[in-house]
Amino acid sequence: MGAKLAGSGGGRYEIEANSEINVTPFVDVMLVLLIIFMVAAPLASVTVQVALPPAVAKPSPNPPKPVYISIQSNGALYIGDSATDLSTLGDDIRSTIGARNPAKERIFIRADKDVLYGDFMGVMNMLQDNGFYSVALVGEDK
Repeated sequence: MGAKLAGSGGGRYEIEANSEINVTPFVDVMLVLLIIFMVAAPLASVTVQVALPPAVAKPSPNPPKPVYISIQSNGALYIGDSATDLSTLGDDIRSTIGARNPAKERIFIRADKDVLYGDFMGVMNMLQDNGFYSVALVGEDK
């Protein structure tokens, strides 16, 4: 909103409010957008009719059995249902996955809510040291 100074009252000016809005730039922008959409709309529709063949995809093989590491609140580690130790964790997981690539193998970690952060990070560091980089954390659904 602008102001217009009027009169010569010896230091006293009368301020008159100017409340006119210049809509010319707004109209120009809207017209340009209208032209762009009028040109682009016919390009988005396909007018050439083609008889497409049906896609027949082979069913994907079942993913390998997932590897679950469980950490109890007292720090006990389990791979699946078998107990393990932090020092032998990498070798035990390798024997569990067999000939599969450790770098592409996803490891699921289930931990009790009372597990110490240091115990959890010990497991994470041991997994990284042994080449297991794809780790997922399992939580309880409510």
